[in-house]
Amino acid sequence: MRGTDKQQVSMLSLVTPDMRVPADHPLRGIKTLADQALAALSPIFDAMYSDRGRPSIPPERLLKSTLLMAFYSVRSERLFCEQLDYNLLFRWFLDMDMVEESFDHSTFSRNRERLLEHEVAARFLAETVRAAQAAELMSDDHFTVDGTLIEAWASVKSFRPKGEKASDRKPPDDPGNPTVNFHGEKRSNETHESTTDPEAKLARKGNNQPAKLSYLANALMENRNGLIVDLRVEPATGYGERTGALAMLDEHLADAQGMTLGADAGYDTSDFVEELRCRGVTPHIAQTRDKRRRSNVDGRTTRHPGYVVSQRLRKRVEEIFGWMKTIGPMRQTRIRGIRRVDWMFVLSAAAYNLVRMRNLVTAT
Repeated sequence: MRGTDKQQVSMLSLVTPDMRVPADHPLRGIKTLADQALAALSPIFDAMYSDRGRPSIPPERLLKSTLLMAFYSVRSERLFCEQLDYNLLFRWFLDMDMVEESFDHSTFSRNRERLLEHEVAARFLAETVRAAQAAELMSDDHFTVDGTLIEAWASVKSFRPKGEKASDRKPPDDPGNPTVNFHGEKRSNETHESTTDPEAKLARKGNNQPAKLSYLANALMENRNGLIVDLRVEPATGYGERTGALAMLDEHLADAQGMTLGADAGYDTSDFVEELRCRGVTPHIAQTRDKRRRSNVDGRTTRHPGYVVSQRLRKRVEEIFGWMKTIGPMRQTRIRGIRRVDWMFVLSAAAYNLVRMRNLVTAT
């Protein structure tokens, strides 16, 4: 029998957002983990705000909103605030009732500097790491490091000579999308910089690849379940991967005796391998295939079965970057400046950890 298409009428409904979310929904486990991490940061939030004045949007709500944008690939804060008006799942995750109004998208911009000043993103990621360690989901001995390029929110057309004044430029034929011819012009990060994002550097992933204004993100991963221990954004220079890796090791693995660190062949340099050995870390680094130089990792390391295991597991770090660039918001940044890009990327790392931890806890 064909049903009747009845017109909707106004009515009183005693329904809460929690009643509309299935009991086995994946966000339930993620919400529990996120709320526990945010509860540990409550003293930091108290120090961020004054005791007087008009109450603002809770910082917990802003952080969980950023997590939702990463989970559901929401492309902008404006679009998220629009969806928050009618998406009951989002309202339930943010502990909002049915009649509470959505906040304005400018709330994110106004509060971002406050969150940056108190390093809230890094602290939140650290809380997820502590929770994973308490649940025995992380390895204490075997780690992997890798880096990836993040495309900056700046066009190569903005890459202009340093010191150039606006009055020196020719009037564009199209102010919105001017025609630019770079043929015959030699450009480099030493002589040029972007007029819209000066901290972004011109870089390419490899030979025969296009050069784009980018940032470099370094990730430190533990090998047991592929969880992120630390992540930070550096300028896209030729040494950023190795210097970032050493900085993360010094901060998180101070007592590194007997630990192993896996990496790809790009880390197979004499200075990096020597720095690892000085710290008591065994370099499980892929041997270079460049015939112009020999590898700094010899048979004393590669003969052990653990080296083969590290080489197999280190590929999991590519899954992290893949998730952040396809599901998360990091294929191309929506904000400018290395501090803001680092803040967004670290929150994306925390989002990945929460998803991974929920899946691991459910499986066990």
